[in-house]
Formats: sequence, structure tokens, C-alpha cells
Amino acid sequence: MIPDKTIKEAEADIIENFSMYDEWLDKYEYLIELGKSLDPLPEEGKKEENLIKGCQSRVWLDSRYEDGRIWFNADSDAIITKGIISLLISVYNGRTPEEILSSDFSFIEKIGLKENLSPTRANGLVSMIETIRKRAAERA
Repeated sequence: MIPDKTIKEAEADIIENFSMYDEWLDKYEYLIELGKSLDPLPEEGKKEENLIKGCQSRVWLDSRYEDGRIWFNADSDAIITKGIISLLISVYNGRTPEEILSSDFSFIEKIGLKENLSPTRANGLVSMIETIRKRAAERA
């Protein structure tokens, strides 16, 4: 389904949702819930070319380009990481390549996610963002 909100509106919703929690433990629980709500990635999507390099855990990001929009599906073998990729997909799924490429991904900093992850998970987050951008650039 085509997103009914702009990227900025979707990012604002995430910032608001994260601001409801004072403690990072609660924010991690929220990420875990997001990961649990992610549609399962079919086994054929878990192929080497969809594996995001630079993540400590295994993260697959499958995408398809249809009617000028990029559709993502993902999975991970780690629940927090699955929540992180789910968060990114909630913003960028169903967007045009141009929308994705013009996004600054600043909501990640505004919610403090990168600073509150272990260094290896923070590197994984950067790799996820780079992969989403790369998929968009391939279609722009």
C-alpha cells in the first residue's frame, strides 16, 4: 500500500513514539515489538545478495521495484536488529527512489538511537541505511 504520509510525517511519528519513553530499556522494548510486527521474510529472500554487510547479526533486506516505488521486506536473527530494520522499513517502504535519496535519515539522531546502541549495532545501523540508499540509487 502506498504510504499515506510523507517521509517527514512518518519520521515525526517515530520521534513522538520514542519520546513517550523516558528510559532506553523501554525504547528497546518498543524496538523489539516493532521487530515482532515485521512481516516474515520468505526463505527465498534470505539469500547472500540480500545479506547486509557490516552487521554483527545477520540481516537480510529484500527489495522490489514496482510502479516507480521501492518495497522492502527484511528479517534478522537478532530481535533488536530486527526492530531497527523494521523501524527503517516503516519510514521508507513504498517510497520513490527520489524520496529516499532526498531523506537525511536525521530522525535516527533525533531519537538517539545510534548513540544508545553498542558500537557493532551502530555500525550495523549505518550499513542498513547505506543499503536502503544504495537500493534507491540503483533505481533513480
